[in-house]
Amino acid sequence: MQPVLVVEDDKKIARVVKVYLEDAGYRVLHCENGGDAIKIATNEPPLLVILDLMLPDMNGEKVLQEIKDIGDLPVILLTAKSAPEERIAGFALGADDYIVKPFNPREMVYRVKAVLKRGGKTEVVEAPVKSFNKGLLEVDVRRYEVNKGGASANLTPTEFKVFSTLAAAPQKVFTREELIEKAFGYAFEGYDRSIDVHIKNIRQKIEDDPRNPTFILTVYKVGYKFIGEKDA
Repeated sequence: MQPVLVVEDDKKIARVVKVYLEDAGYRVLHCENGGDAIKIATNEPPLLVILDLMLPDMNGEKVLQEIKDIGDLPVILLTAKSAPEERIAGFALGADDYIVKPFNPREMVYRVKAVLKRGGKTEVVEAPVKSFNKGLLEVDVRRYEVNKGGASANLTPTEFKVFSTLAAAPQKVFTREELIEKAFGYAFEGYDRSIDVHIKNIRQKIEDDPRNPTFILTVYKVGYKFIGEKDA
């Protein structure tokens, strides 16, 4: 699968973009400067490029032109430059879309899909319902639903986002910060321990015994992990 190339020197923003795109089924490459972006685009032409205009080594507009010269690759600008004339300049240079920071990560994913669809590129098909522990637990990412033993667990949208992040990578340990970024976006300014409240509520809804969980375990001084066994 061709990758989506993310060119962003802010590690926190890049991590959020990467997590959301990978969750949508894309392979993601990341670099922090324009020089590396041009090299990657030349050696491994990506499906699409998400480009920050304010890079440490090169003018972002110059990077956009270089990337377009490689093979007219689809490019979405992700930048804090929000003035109308700056947007117009970006489109004039060949940008396919323009996203202003701060942004909604879910909207960003849909914009990626829209640009790829317009360009006739291959679009990733979202995974079907995910089933765990011989069908005991089912996660429907399209309907934002979790069913336990055939009945809805009635998770809130925020609880679903936290839970689906964990369930997408069984056995992977997530820090509280990673879960917050996934559920709320990088602009969240709340206290990271708020994730504990969501985990507690999720356990009340999906665990037979919330005090002795069998799906979501606490990893001491680190965060949480999902240990359900994915069905074939």
